[in-house]
Amino acid sequence: MQEQQPSFLINPNIKAEIIQIGEERTPIIIIDDLAVDNKDVINYACTTSKFTNDLATFYPGIRSPLPQPYVITILQAVYRGICQVYQVPIELKLIPLNQSYSLLTKAQSELHLLQCMPHFDTSKAYHFAVLHYLNSGSHGNTGFFRHIPTGYERISDSRSEHYVSSAKAFIAENGDPMQKYVTCSDKHYELYHEVEYKPNRLIIYPGNLLHSTIVDIDTDINSDPKSGRLTANMFIDFQ
Repeated sequence: MQEQQPSFLINPNIKAEIIQIGEERTPIIIIDDLAVDNKDVINYACTTSKFTNDLATFYPGIRSPLPQPYVITILQAVYRGICQVYQVPIELKLIPLNQSYSLLTKAQSELHLLQCMPHFDTSKAYHFAVLHYLNSGSHGNTGFFRHIPTGYERISDSRSEHYVSSAKAFIAENGDPMQKYVTCSDKHYELYHEVEYKPNRLIIYPGNLLHSTIVDIDTDINSDPKSGRLTANMFIDFQ
C-alpha cells in the first residue's frame, strides 16, 4: 500500500530577499512564509519518516528521506531564481542530490574534530543548499564563517588545496579546536553573518561557503521531530 504524501502548497505571495554577505559579497536567498501551511510536512516527519544516523557525511545527527512531491514543489518554485541570482550557465541542468529531514542529536562530547569546525559541502561552483526551517520554537541560526589565515569565505576548486593545507597547519601549530559546536568567532574562523532560524523560512546558499549551524545546546540536540531542530535539507547541483 502506497503511503500518503503530505499536502504542501507554496504561498502565492512569497517574496525572495537577496542579501550579499561577507567581504566576497556572496548572494544568499531568503524566503519567509514559504508554505501556505507546512503542518503536513512536519507531521509526515513525526509519523511516517524513519530517521537513521547519517553515515555518508559528517552531519552530527539523524536524517530521513523527504517526500518527493514536497521536494519537487520547492525546486520548481525556486529553480528560476537560483539560475538568475547565481548566473548559472543556461546549458547546465539541475540535478537533485540528497534531500532529507534532519535533526541534530550528537552531544558535544561525541563530536569528531571536523564537526567542531565550520565546513563546506563541496568546492563545485554551481552546487547549492536549499534549507527549509520547519519546527516552531527557538532554534539555532545558520552561521557563515571566514577562514582567518587565508581570508577565504568560499572554498572553490582553485582554493581547496590551499585551504586544507592552511587549516591543517593552523591546527598543527595551535592544537585541535575545542570539543564543542562552533558558535562564534575564534582565532581560526570569524563568524561574519548569521541567518536567523524562523519557522517556514527557506534559505538558499552556495555549498562552497564555509558555514555551520549555530547550535543551541538547550533546544537543538533533540531526536524528537516534534520538538527538535527539524529542517528539510535539499542539495542540488547544476551539471
